[in-house]
Amino acid sequence: MITQVRRFGPPLFLLALTAIFSPGLAAAHGNVSMEEDICVRRIGGNMVHFSAYQPQIEPKAQYCTDIPDVGDTFLVVDLVDPSLRNLPVGVKIIRGVNENEQDEAKTVAYWKPVSHPDGVVRGEAKLDKGLYKLIITAEGLSPSSYLLRVQQIDYSKLGRAALGPLALLLVLGIVGYELSKSSRVRGWFASRRRS
Repeated sequence: MITQVRRFGPPLFLLALTAIFSPGLAAAHGNVSMEEDICVRRIGGNMVHFSAYQPQIEPKAQYCTDIPDVGDTFLVVDLVDPSLRNLPVGVKIIRGVNENEQDEAKTVAYWKPVSHPDGVVRGEAKLDKGLYKLIITAEGLSPSSYLLRVQQIDYSKLGRAALGPLALLLVLGIVGYELSKSSRVRGWFASRRRS
């Protein structure tokens, strides 16, 4: 029994550490509630969900704010709350992030505010590499916006993704160091060399 614990203990320990320090491996975008979904925003108190598609690049992929390539991009805003479906809802896409919304020269796409009884606002825009601001407006409600990164690296997301593996390496280093100091482990290695 003790031999089995010694044999399987370290791999199980490593597996547990991986699950603890890398929650992204177990939880995908589909496992979050609407309130926690990064693609959801509020207009007034009403929820909308944004998706971008580039079928010419990846036919089944759905993106939110990080769009992987340039070119024709299909943009879809789902009006989650039914009360929005009777209001005129419009979308405007502006190149850059700190642009004045009145600057028409920077406007890449504009869909006039109309009601959408099916709850879906659809459109297409040709996006080049860079940053864009997608602004959703609904009559009588405060607008909402998304920052779109087209063919850009999000260094904050990259840093967060690296935290789990770095923490795991740190823990493994500490465990390895402590084991190397152990007289039992040194004795085990010494007995193996003699054999």
